[in-house]
Amino acid sequence: MLRLGDTAPDFEAETTQGSINFHDWIGESWCVLFSHPKDFTPVCTTELGYMAKIKPEFDKRNVKVIGISVDPITSHAEWSKDIKETTGYAPNYPIIGDRDLRISKLYGMLSSLAGNSSEGRTAADNQTVRNVYVIAPDKSVKLIITYPMSTGRNFDELLRVIDSLQLTAHHKVATPVNWKHGEDVIIVPAVSDDDAKQMFPKGWDAPKPYMRIVPQPQ
Repeated sequence: MLRLGDTAPDFEAETTQGSINFHDWIGESWCVLFSHPKDFTPVCTTELGYMAKIKPEFDKRNVKVIGISVDPITSHAEWSKDIKETTGYAPNYPIIGDRDLRISKLYGMLSSLAGNSSEGRTAADNQTVRNVYVIAPDKSVKLIITYPMSTGRNFDELLRVIDSLQLTAHHKVATPVNWKHGEDVIIVPAVSDDDAKQMFPKGWDAPKPYMRIVPQPQ
């Protein structure tokens, strides 16, 4: 089972934008990998179109986006036409073809007993291939969310989480419940008061000793 903090499994794959080695492709960027149980499914069609629409927001955050669907890339190319027609946006990021189910198994989304071909499999057979992964530049997994097939994913929320993760990585702060960009944040407990004084010379509000609140660093 893949857990937060684990190294994202590396792999080689064919995508709609050519062959990649996953870790090399990520490079020094952050990454969002989001998976789909099958091409030509209605909820996923809306998701891929919306992701294409807001991809510039991920670009601004140094986040590479890549999809994976349990079908060959020739099928992805045909599906992309439907996505453009129905949503107004064609995928502008690579989509991995996982026709042999290898990567879905590598990430624990399908059982090792699922076979080795997407041929003849239905979306219901692949319904567990609905994960979103956020991967840091050091290739560690920072977020895993699994959605049911009937519920479209909230990619605006994904941007919020990435903003929070990047604040933690760069400034050693955490974000409170329902936090939005620009609101106050919390100094992480691992930072001592002495170190916090160096990092936040204007001080902080502390309703409790373990809760040190500061304006969001810029």
